[in-house]
Amino acid sequence: MLHKLKLFLMRIFFPKLYIKIKETRNTQTPITFKYWLYQKVFGFNKQVYWPTHFTSIVTGHKNIYAGIDTCPGYMPGCYIQGIGEIYIGDYTQISANVGIITANHNIYDSRKHDIKSVHIGKYCWIGMNVMILPGVTLGDNTIVGAGSVVTKSFEDGNCIIAGNPAKIVKKLDKEKFTHHKCSYEYNGYIKSCDFDAYRKRYLNI
Repeated sequence: MLHKLKLFLMRIFFPKLYIKIKETRNTQTPITFKYWLYQKVFGFNKQVYWPTHFTSIVTGHKNIYAGIDTCPGYMPGCYIQGIGEIYIGDYTQISANVGIITANHNIYDSRKHDIKSVHIGKYCWIGMNVMILPGVTLGDNTIVGAGSVVTKSFEDGNCIIAGNPAKIVKKLDKEKFTHHKCSYEYNGYIKSCDFDAYRKRYLNI
């Protein structure tokens, strides 16, 4: 009864949010009232255009491209550092406590940063406690084992990588992947059909 009342009130007072919640409820990164409340009202990662957990930290959101149904920092404890550019493709899953880093301190002058971009393909799966370092490119269908530190690129994708430093532990058959799509496609809080216009106006990537 209480749940129905909450939905009724949301539909009356937040009709646009209600539609987003309804249309994304069966996705891997659904928009929820709780996430929206912590983010847009309480101010945790307020400027970020996709849902994030209140314990995750996202910096430089204008340098980050988050694909369809892809929300870096949706799970708890992530650190997404957008000093340099980060591109993450559609339908990529990112687990808890993942770090994606685009800049390290210069070894000769710690006041300066050495900046490199990170590119992650479509339908990737980044396991828990993974660290992805500057300059890394991961091709489509890359699975990164939990606790891995990714120091170099695996551009061809279609593989499982793991370890510190990460290396290929299994190559995968590209033809066996099931590439699902959502009935309603969103880039974060934004309908995908409107995202190109948003990207040109507000993002640097």
